[in-house]
Amino acid sequence: MANLIAVDVAILPPADVTARAIAWNLALPATEFRGLRLDADHLPHLTLTQQFIREDRLDLALAALDPVLAAQPPVRVPITGGARGGHTMWMAVEGTAPLVSLHERLMDALSEWEEREGSRAAFVGDARDADIAWVSGFRNDSSFARFLPHITLGHGAEPPVIEPFEFEATAVAACHLGRFCTCQRVLRSWSLGPA
Repeated sequence: MANLIAVDVAILPPADVTARAIAWNLALPATEFRGLRLDADHLPHLTLTQQFIREDRLDLALAALDPVLAAQPPVRVPITGGARGGHTMWMAVEGTAPLVSLHERLMDALSEWEEREGSRAAFVGDARDADIAWVSGFRNDSSFARFLPHITLGHGAEPPVIEPFEFEATAVAACHLGRFCTCQRVLRSWSLGPA
């Protein structure tokens, strides 16, 4: 069996939003820090898909995204505030029709390339069992009707206060995932065309 790669196809926010996410991450209480740090090597991102893909089929799988993303105009991303689930904090994102449609089309484009079971070897660095389970279960547990768009910030008991704002998403990347399902290595990127 070929090696697997844990892949996240994600919106990479513009520089100002990335800087905000990193600042909020650094401001979360040190007493609740569990190791999830955002920086230039752990990119803030809005996940559109996650799956395991065979390394020897990765180029073909990512090429399958070209027709979807070549025709995709920039997407408005409304941030509605801070939110949390368990101890994980994030920027909540409104699931607008264009954003959900992009998610669904990318999930469909990658369905034939997806492998359901991965291991720690599919990740960059020291992945957790929870990371493997999250990627393995993404299609069933976190996509389509269960898609909850967000930008993870880190861990804490209370989410940061974030005033609503929005940005225009123009960059999508396929990233190799690391611990806490962080985007650590850009495998391929796309620029969304003019509206």
